[in-house]
Amino acid sequence: MLTLTKPDYEFRMKYLNSIIQRYHKLDKKSKSKVIDEAIEILGYNRKYLTHLLNTPQQETKCKSKIKGRGRKEKYNTRTKDIIKDLWQTTTYPWSVRLKKIISDWFIWIIEKYKLNEEEKTLLLSISPSTIDRMLKEEKIKVKRRIYGKTKPESLLKREIPIMTEFYDIDEPGHLEIDLVSHSGNNALGEFIYSLNVTDVYTGWCESKAVMGKGEYEVRNALYEIINSIPFNLKSIDSDNGSEFINWHLYRYCKDNKIIFTRSRPYKKDDNAHIEQKNWTNVRKLLGWDRYDSDKSLNLINDLYRNELRIYLNLFMPSVKLIKTQRIGSKLKKVYEMPKTAFERLKEFNANDKKIKEIEGIRNKLNPFILSEIINKKLEKIWASANRKVKSVISQRETRDREIIESIEKLLRKEVSLG
Repeated sequence: MLTLTKPDYEFRMKYLNSIIQRYHKLDKKSKSKVIDEAIEILGYNRKYLTHLLNTPQQETKCKSKIKGRGRKEKYNTRTKDIIKDLWQTTTYPWSVRLKKIISDWFIWIIEKYKLNEEEKTLLLSISPSTIDRMLKEEKIKVKRRIYGKTKPESLLKREIPIMTEFYDIDEPGHLEIDLVSHSGNNALGEFIYSLNVTDVYTGWCESKAVMGKGEYEVRNALYEIINSIPFNLKSIDSDNGSEFINWHLYRYCKDNKIIFTRSRPYKKDDNAHIEQKNWTNVRKLLGWDRYDSDKSLNLINDLYRNELRIYLNLFMPSVKLIKTQRIGSKLKKVYEMPKTAFERLKEFNANDKKIKEIEGIRNKLNPFILSEIINKKLEKIWASANRKVKSVISQRETRDREIIESIEKLLRKEVSLG
């Protein structure tokens, strides 16, 4: 009998199809002989071979190795490159938000990338899950760790109530505030902080850079932001840092009938809205370098109060969590459709004069041009970072270590000499 040690896939399928009809017409003893013969030729396990012979699909279906088998790829290389470039240009948003951006910015996208009819159709039909698959490798490259340097302290804690989560917020004016440090690899000395503010209802965000985190500087920066937001302030929620928990801010809120609350110590989840904005609006843009000069301060504030606030609030959509469902042992989060902060503000009060003025400004702007200006300003900011601190610190540490070692040697010598 001829025995094949390594029959290929096509041969095995043809052989199985040739014996399968005959196999079902045989008695039990004859079936056993057919199986023995097939095992010797194909090298299959007996149970697996019996399963194949008794599977109905095998009688009519014969699989073969066909090159390029499967569904034809829908999106070409150019479409993928456009998606990647859009994702980078819009500072790496979630796929659901990027889908909304494609829809909102479509006129400008056609102009920027010179799309033909096929590419227009492909971009409009793309789903968030497809975007995720396209960007899988890119996301690994840009993934970075978030950290901060601000330290919580206790002051006025009996007077200022704790707020763990915002419930039933159905109007703008409820702010979460926080500081983001730009100390680089060393927190010694004076350096710049970004005061970051976000509205819980709309997602409207504002930022201002301050040198150090003294009460006076932070308070003035916060007053400037409060005067620039296009809605009335109703409440402020902060962490427990002394830059916020102080008599100046407490009296200001009390005099202006503004509710002032704080989070629990060491519980960042209590300030989830602002913590997320710290990452998307500050850390992703300025990185983890040290900024400690007046030049850096002016450059950062020029970016914050001009192009960046317009770009983030008028053109960048965000999502809001509606509810969390428990399905067995898993939690499923349900989000609303992505909207920009301006869209939520307009839905709340479309007839407001400030909102109409903002809409007029938005209609005259191109987000791609804004993005280019922001990138140019960021390059100047990055160039102004202080990267000499690490080498100075390492020199001091080396010198201190040498002094300590020399003292230890002298002490050992004295002990040995008695």
